[in-house]
Amino acid sequence: MGIEDRNNVSDGGCSRCAERLKELINQRTAAKYWEKMHRRAVGREGKLKEQVRGLQARIKQRERELFAKRSESQGKSTDGRPEASEEEKKRSRGQQSGTDGHGRRCHENLPAESEEHDLPEDQKHCSTCELPFKPFGETKDSEVVEIEVKAHRRLIKRRRYVRTCQCPGQPRIITAPAPPKLIPKGCLGVSVWVMLLVDKFMFQRPTYRLLADLRLTCGLAISMGTVTGGFERLSALFMPIYEAIRERNVSECRWHADETRWLVFEEIEGKQGNKWYMWAFLSITTVFFKLDPSRSSRVPRAHFGEKARGILNVDRYSAYKVLQKDGRILLAFCWAHVRRDFLGLAKDWGEALEVWGLGWVDKIAMLYHLNKQRLAVLNDPQAFGEVQAKLAAALDQMASERDAQLADANLHRACHKVLESLKQHWPGLVLFLKHPEVSMDNNRAERAQRPHVVGRKNYYGSGAKWSGELAAMMFSLFQTLLLWDINPRAWLSAYLNACAENGGKAPAAVRRCDADQWLPWNAGEEQLRAWRIQTRDGP
Repeated sequence: MGIEDRNNVSDGGCSRCAERLKELINQRTAAKYWEKMHRRAVGREGKLKEQVRGLQARIKQRERELFAKRSESQGKSTDGRPEASEEEKKRSRGQQSGTDGHGRRCHENLPAESEEHDLPEDQKHCSTCELPFKPFGETKDSEVVEIEVKAHRRLIKRRRYVRTCQCPGQPRIITAPAPPKLIPKGCLGVSVWVMLLVDKFMFQRPTYRLLADLRLTCGLAISMGTVTGGFERLSALFMPIYEAIRERNVSECRWHADETRWLVFEEIEGKQGNKWYMWAFLSITTVFFKLDPSRSSRVPRAHFGEKARGILNVDRYSAYKVLQKDGRILLAFCWAHVRRDFLGLAKDWGEALEVWGLGWVDKIAMLYHLNKQRLAVLNDPQAFGEVQAKLAAALDQMASERDAQLADANLHRACHKVLESLKQHWPGLVLFLKHPEVSMDNNRAERAQRPHVVGRKNYYGSGAKWSGELAAMMFSLFQTLLLWDINPRAWLSAYLNACAENGGKAPAAVRRCDADQWLPWNAGEEQLRAWRIQTRDGP
């Protein structure tokens, strides 16, 4: 082989090596590119999986809010009691066989009508020898409770007299004065209006159902228009009492507050839609409801004004938070809502976060348990101090664990969100520690709203603004009376009769002091006894 041939072979080998090296470099570059793309795809997949889990948790949350049972109990109760046994879980509802009952109820408060039952004449002798029976001298007594609903007409006959004198300027015929009427020229008496008001605004039954029931029970036919017009005229009678309840409510120092939607089917200028809100403000001695088209902070600010000072139990809705800016009103946030956060997280995220969420639920249950023990020994300073120290230590430990978990970079974002809310509201959540008279939760206000939620489902709200305002008045009146253990029927009958004697006007239309005597906190003990709920249970 010549020199030229060897040079050609050498050049060809170098060329092939260069091509192979270039191909290797390209493959390594492509491999790094696809490794990078793979990492990106894995990252995107992880984010999408996390997003899917979040959406699935949100779906579970919505399904739970719509379809799940309202009870939030999980194993242990909020007072720290142990989990129920399998036998207790399987037992039927209601009173259990073999347990002591309440005994036969006593109905001595009801009027009695005696009935005598005797043997038929042909059975008052021995069927064998025909000798007559001799009276024993005693009766075998028993009782049966009956209810009779009866409508009747009051036929009012006013005597008339003819003047026998000839005095000038005097009418010749004199007629006895007419009896008081609640609504002038109205045909329904006070007892009917009491039944209508109590049935709708206390027991939340649609009025048309009551009218149908009266037609079936006692043959009384009342048109819906008569009732609606009467309600509108009666609403002015309750305004003085309503305002007095509001003034009393604001003057106290501890409250609970909540709001729920209420429908008003009237077109109001500047208001879109039918959704209004029924606000509830509960003090120690009063319950006050306010209907407003808005759910903004304007409503609680207007209610409490510039003079109110105290502690307000609320949920974490931002409209209440403006009240604590000047320090006059402190907000005690609701532990039941915090517990609901952890419980909902455990239900919505399943096995991934169930143990973590229920662990915090148990910690909150222990707080309820210790607080219950503390309130049981309020009158024992030594025992109170011991339980107070345990409760303070439990709260400090909870705060430390919260901060430690928030500092963990690997904490799940859903857990981080719940703990961040816990930290943000912590000053209001621990307010009950310094003030034992303050409740740990806002359940009292939520319970006060339950009857009206039932009414909202039964008759959808109010057909007009005045009707919604009347509902707020009656809700405030009835719940305040029940707080004082007063029978709303008895109070309402007495008050409306007084209005009838006043010419169909509220007593305050004459003097403010006339309305004050109808307020439970101004009434004397004898008057309160007359209004009390007259029932007796037990033997």
